[in-house]
Amino acid sequence: MKMLATGLLILLAVIFLFSFALQDRYPWLEYVRAAAEGGMVGALADWFAVTALFKHPMGVKIPHTAIIPEKKDQIGASLGQFVEQNFLAEDIIRAKLDSMHVAAKAGAWLARPEGAERVATEGAAAIRGALRVLDDDAVRDVLESMFRRHVVDPQWGPPAGKMAQRIFEEGHHHQLVNLIVDSLADWVLANPEVIGRLVTERSPSWVPAFVDDLVGDRVQIQAERFLIDVQENPNHQLRVALDNYLTGVARDLQEDPKTMAKADAVKEQVLDDPRVRELMTSTWTTIKNALMTAADDPDSELTRNFKSALQDFGTRLINEPELAAKVNGYVADAAGYLVRTYSNDIAAVITETVENWDAQETSEKIELQVGKDLQFIRINGTVVGSLAGLAIFTIATAVFG
Repeated sequence: MKMLATGLLILLAVIFLFSFALQDRYPWLEYVRAAAEGGMVGALADWFAVTALFKHPMGVKIPHTAIIPEKKDQIGASLGQFVEQNFLAEDIIRAKLDSMHVAAKAGAWLARPEGAERVATEGAAAIRGALRVLDDDAVRDVLESMFRRHVVDPQWGPPAGKMAQRIFEEGHHHQLVNLIVDSLADWVLANPEVIGRLVTERSPSWVPAFVDDLVGDRVQIQAERFLIDVQENPNHQLRVALDNYLTGVARDLQEDPKTMAKADAVKEQVLDDPRVRELMTSTWTTIKNALMTAADDPDSELTRNFKSALQDFGTRLINEPELAAKVNGYVADAAGYLVRTYSNDIAAVITETVENWDAQETSEKIELQVGKDLQFIRINGTVVGSLAGLAIFTIATAVFG
């Protein structure tokens, strides 16, 4: 295209020379000369304009030439600012997302088996990569720190007391008391010889054996009656005493410093450092092995459940407009936050990238991207110049003779 545009200029120059030399002999060649003259002027003017964008014409550093190489950094900054203002504006992003109906499209894709399969596959790859990158000791340290901060370090007395008080006030412990009493009653009925043996072992050696048997039978009968009475009477004295005792313990766990200190001492004994470390190690190992097994096996129960949950969620996004509207709102809010917070940084990537380009290389890249249109400017200038030269000469000849 450069050769074509330059060739037209040379052709007009040749035509101009011949017509200029022969116009006295052939007057009509004056019109040809005027057209060729105007075409050369237009071709040279547009060649200068096109060339001045990318370099100094013929290497001469004329002011306001080589605009792109000289203004590369300003162009990059302007381009970044243009993208930030016209593409990364929050209202533009929100309007675009509203018109896209993201939730409905995502739901239709997730509802298809291949969509859920794709998400599960990519999720499994991400899990495997994350588990391979994570340092086991660091993860255990984090879990231990969280466990100590939220479980070990806080006082157990007050929250345990509140929970116990609520349980006792609502009577949920009565079933446990019934179970204990029933078990004791069944045991006493099933093991009468144990009571007799205990009476014999604890009575003086001089007491006759038949007396031990009478006492043992009496103790057995009284124990059975006592337990049956406790079973049948919900307001039995033992039950009332037990309720009062448990209520007092719950109150002391919340108010009595000694009781709270005892609860914390029990906590420290149960959850001392070696045991906490061992618990965190086993917990993380179990979680990691379960995740790795599920990620490596596409037919594992966890993977199947995950796919099923994804398809169900996709179906709900299609059939439940309120849920879809919420998801669209979440997506718009997230995108709005990103552009509010990071639009300047994103635009800065464009600016910095252009700044790092070589000026000459940048000029050549842009020139090649524009391509043939630059040379068509020169060709059009040649044609328009020829027509303008011919028109001007024709009008001038008609007016002035």
